[in-house]
Amino acid sequence: MSKTKPQVKIVNCETGEEITRDANADEIKQIQLDADNAAAKEAETKAKETAKAAILDRIGLTADELKTILG
Repeated sequence: MSKTKPQVKIVNCETGEEITRDANADEIKQIQLDADNAAAKEAETKAKETAKAAILDRIGLTADELKTILG
């Protein structure tokens, strides 16, 4: 399987000209960093949701019940 390079699209808003080209090394690094950060944030969000669900389960409440109590 061949691996294709990421593409960068540049749009000139004044003229409407569009240029699509292969990403350079710095852009590829940034794309990977952004993907890694998004994955880490998603994992953190899932971990927090799991922890909240575990606490609610431990005290025997649903999320809606807790909202009613705190509401």
